[in-house]
Amino acid sequence: MSRRGALPVDGSERDGAMKNWRYIGMHAVAAAAFIFLLQRFALSATLESSLLWALTFGGCAAGLAYAQSNR
Repeated sequence: MSRRGALPVDGSERDGAMKNWRYIGMHAVAAAAFIFLLQRFALSATLESSLLWALTFGGCAAGLAYAQSNR
């Protein structure tokens, strides 16, 4: 009988946490790059506006990925 919520004894918990942070970072960068390219080239927005939207969407994507990884 095993418990799903039990912490591993061999220290592999840290490896799992690093994978989560890597996943969150990649998710944020991908969303920011997508919205930047969309705003800048498809919608012909200014550089400042595109960067602001990229920062906003990247932050939201990071928050969403963080919430999903802790599920």
